[in-house]
Amino acid sequence: MRVTNSMMYRNFTSSTNTVHSRLNKSFNKISTGAAYESAADSPISYYQGKKIDNQFLDVKSKAALIKDVQNRIYQQELGARDIQQVLTREGGARTIVMRARTGTTTGTALDTLSADLLQMQHEIVNSLNVQYQDFYVYGGNDLATPPFSLSADGTTLTFSHIFPGEEEATVIEMTLEESPTNPGQYAYSAKGVSGPGINTTSLTGLPNDPEALLTKAMSEQGRIDIGYGTIRDQDTLLDTFTGGLNLLTGISSDAVKASTTNGVYSDKDGKGILDYLNNSALGVIGQAKQAIDKYGTDDATKDAAKLDEILGRVLGEMTMTEHHISTVYSDLGNKYKLMETTYDSLNKLSDNLKEQYTDIMGADAYESIIDMWENQYSYSASLKLGAQLMSSSLFDFMR
Repeated sequence: MRVTNSMMYRNFTSSTNTVHSRLNKSFNKISTGAAYESAADSPISYYQGKKIDNQFLDVKSKAALIKDVQNRIYQQELGARDIQQVLTREGGARTIVMRARTGTTTGTALDTLSADLLQMQHEIVNSLNVQYQDFYVYGGNDLATPPFSLSADGTTLTFSHIFPGEEEATVIEMTLEESPTNPGQYAYSAKGVSGPGINTTSLTGLPNDPEALLTKAMSEQGRIDIGYGTIRDQDTLLDTFTGGLNLLTGISSDAVKASTTNGVYSDKDGKGILDYLNNSALGVIGQAKQAIDKYGTDDATKDAAKLDEILGRVLGEMTMTEHHISTVYSDLGNKYKLMETTYDSLNKLSDNLKEQYTDIMGADAYESIIDMWENQYSYSASLKLGAQLMSSSLFDFMR
């Protein structure tokens, strides 16, 4: 009789543990919503679920990245719009140049208009130094260095940039000056000031030529994988960088890369970066200011006809300048819209992945609850049976 009871106790313990294990699994199934706890339960379904997990995490990370990039591009849009408005708003640069061109505007009035133009030059540079969080949105690959500064008189634009792999900023000065041999013609000239990419003894035609360094900075790109394009072809990925010089000149990084020879940008007409900078918002306003200062207010050089000629040319250049900035502004708007569309697509994909995961790995709530109650009933019945089996009797103490 004792042997029989021992066998029954062992069978009872094993059966009760099995029922209890099933009960725990049913509890876990209800609390987690997962149909399987391990690959052993259903290898095919489990690994299909893991694949969906990885896809879902990738989608969520891209969606989070898009919002950050969207905010950065929005700041770039605002900067482009601000520069455009400096030219076109009421009382802006175009209006001031038109006022200065009238024959009745002389003396003190011209001094005031010149001061207004200088203020607008500094306003443009401030827009080019705009920050998002803790980095400069027009800095290209260099997010930590303020890219631009302007001299007090507005003639010298200084560009500072740390190229990838370098620790020290390369500094280039671009000075807008009137041609000594062709009065009334203004152009930027560039010189290297300091930095690892600068050789002050010999510049022209070498890799450290200022125009070559400007070309290098303007060709920088920040293509990222956000669910648009294919990573196997980087040209299909979205470029999220817009350098300040790219905005001023209207030359995209792709255009710079496509038209660079011996390290220096040149378009089909032979125009380089400095030629485009001459006709930039900063350049045309600077030309108007210098012309007013020299030919409008100084009695020794005062020349109304010359001033009218220069300001007339500047007004014509402003139209092209506005077009260049509008093109960049439109391109930034298209990028923002594309990211918005991609973000919506990623959210839809996220919802689809959730449904797929539920279909493959999810437990049916109704079945799980019924299963839990069945296991709970079985476990309770097992405990009651065990209480009866383990009650002692006289035969348990007889040999």
